[in-house]
Amino acid sequence: FAVRLSGALDVAALDAALADVVGRHESLRTVFPEVDGEPRQVVLDAAEVWPGLEAVEVDAAGAVSVSAARAGRGFDLTTEIPLRAHLYRTAPDEHLLLLVVHHIAWDGWSVAPLVRDVSRAYTARCAGEAPEWSELPVQYADFAVWQRELLGVESDASSVVARQLGFWRERLAGMPEELALPFDRVRPAVMSHRGGTVPFRLGAGAHGALVRLARESGSSVFMVLQAGLAALLSRLGAGEDVPIGSPVAGRLDDALDELVGCFMNTLVLRTDVSGDPAFRELLDRAR
Repeated sequence: FAVRLSGALDVAALDAALADVVGRHESLRTVFPEVDGEPRQVVLDAAEVWPGLEAVEVDAAGAVSVSAARAGRGFDLTTEIPLRAHLYRTAPDEHLLLLVVHHIAWDGWSVAPLVRDVSRAYTARCAGEAPEWSELPVQYADFAVWQRELLGVESDASSVVARQLGFWRERLAGMPEELALPFDRVRPAVMSHRGGTVPFRLGAGAHGALVRLARESGSSVFMVLQAGLAALLSRLGAGEDVPIGSPVAGRLDDALDELVGCFMNTLVLRTDVSGDPAFRELLDRAR
């Protein structure tokens, strides 16, 4: 997560604010050593864990390349907390702040509470005070314990997790192993885990039409896009049974909203494109 900061910056206050936030969110000061071959969560003491904000001077072009290199460096989660902070001063009143967070402690939802907390703590530290904020109702480890107690174990047929797994096995039975799309390169025998991004933009007109279609059909825009993607993939050769995985927030309780942590999961939605349906019929199926 990178942000440009314009104007006078109190580097010491920012460093203290980041330490405050690491102290507030246990997920940002948790390491994962192996014990008998199994990873364990160890929450480190807030007063001793923050390694400090790395602050260096660099020109504007150099800040981008150095940030990319810093963002690409991995973590040793057995000993290193899952957050690093780098500050690049590109001019007397211009800085680039880079926060690198391991996915084990962070998801897209986490951006908002983290930025809010850093802002509040920085404001307080600039005034020479510690931040005053209400205590978080739960921490990530509390969530993990609650999930284990709630779900139970797969070997117990009466447990919640066994029933839920049974539901999804039934819903996804017979699903294709992969969608046979006309790729422009050969699928490797071993995954490289490399990827890319292809940006595109929907104009205001197209967006307005999508919103109107969703409203007319009693659907959400997500449902319209889901049906559209299923139709496209099917036309490209994916067949009539099109499963699409979508990331979901996974924050099932209001107490989790202000936590920094990785709660996201993947929801597989299966769309039946058989019978050459008109698009509104396909949208009904997707909904």
